[in-house]
Amino acid sequence: MSYISNTAADRQEMLAAIGIDTFDELLAPVPDNVRLHSDLNLPLALDEPALVRHLTELANRNLNLQSTLSFLGAGIYDHFRPAVVAALASRGEFATSYTPYQPEVSQGMLQAIYEYQTLICALTQMDLANASMYDAASGIAEAALMAISVSGRPEVVVMGSVHPHYRQVLATYLASTGYQLREVSTPATGMGLDELRRTVGPQTACVVAQHPNFYGCLEEPQALVAIAHGAGALAILSVDPISLGLLKPPGAYGVDIVVGEGQALGNPMGFGGPLLGFFACNKRFVRSFPGRIVGATVDQQGRRGYTMTLRTREQDIRREKATSNICTNQALLALCATIYLCELGKTGLRQVADLCLQKAHYACDRLSTLPGVQPAFPGVPFFKEFVLRLPVAPESLCERLLARGILAGLPLGSYDARLHDALLVCVTESKTRADIDGFVSEFEHILEEN
Repeated sequence: MSYISNTAADRQEMLAAIGIDTFDELLAPVPDNVRLHSDLNLPLALDEPALVRHLTELANRNLNLQSTLSFLGAGIYDHFRPAVVAALASRGEFATSYTPYQPEVSQGMLQAIYEYQTLICALTQMDLANASMYDAASGIAEAALMAISVSGRPEVVVMGSVHPHYRQVLATYLASTGYQLREVSTPATGMGLDELRRTVGPQTACVVAQHPNFYGCLEEPQALVAIAHGAGALAILSVDPISLGLLKPPGAYGVDIVVGEGQALGNPMGFGGPLLGFFACNKRFVRSFPGRIVGATVDQQGRRGYTMTLRTREQDIRREKATSNICTNQALLALCATIYLCELGKTGLRQVADLCLQKAHYACDRLSTLPGVQPAFPGVPFFKEFVLRLPVAPESLCERLLARGILAGLPLGSYDARLHDALLVCVTESKTRADIDGFVSEFEHILEEN
């Protein structure tokens, strides 16, 4: 039958075919007190033009970056996305590609993943990278579990300046394992090296930090690495990939495992996802690596080819006994990151990073001249995000600026009570001077109204 029948006779025939007389008999296993005994209150069906209009009206209720000026960051960023990224990534060969188990029919996707790994290694100055993680949060958690596995130590130390969502995911991963999570609180300066020295010890498998950290501040990564290694622990660092256009790569100062959020590399903000976690490490950890690695090889005729070189099958089948349960990757988003990085090149990425740096500092300087507004971490260097203390409730200010078409940033009170009067602001290369000046002007008007 090539259509779905809906006549009473056909319904009765189908019921008879399975040995019952009424539809109610089909629902007999469902308790009566949870069953609906009236018709659903649904509107009449719409024709296609009316349906499109209705869905468009619903979609227009959402905010979008074409009608809203965003200074919101905290892990997902409004960077410019070159048109070539979507044009190439949306090709059917990529958009419909399945996991490349069979290299003979998956050379295009395998090569794209290989190029992605190569670019991440070049960006971070690490030996090898995997074929992507779900997001930065899961990357940190997998890195911590890997450190526990290779060190045989039961304790993870995380800096309090790491993104709170990342710390929550890490805590969730470790909650059922019996391993201990210790957090180094962040003082008013945004750093915490003295407490870190007191916290790490012979049971510490790894130290987890973020650079730039959640508050936008640049940490002292060399000192963090030295403290971790001094205790025999591994150093895990989460980084903003755009910042590496200017900052020294983690591999240059001895980080063992580098993770981060790759959304900024040519992927849209969406509604907070999907995201792209990158993961790179030293080659001595290759046998404990989560996820998969695509490698280059040659066939019997000497022609270059690509294949999944290393993929721990136990991750699929051993469940809680596996060293990792990452069984897939974000191949399409990794492809976008690959196209983005190739389109920009070294010079372009450096220019994007420099624009973020210069524009963020210009915005911070302008906003700090407003009455009652001051930097929360004066004297601490930052990249593209900064924290301001305000003379008004940040939540109220954000609500009023949103009514004027501006996403002002992230109020921090719900994350840290000490920052109840603070706002995290992000400025990327996509903001013009006019955008920033307009933001400052509206900001000032609201302060004057109080």
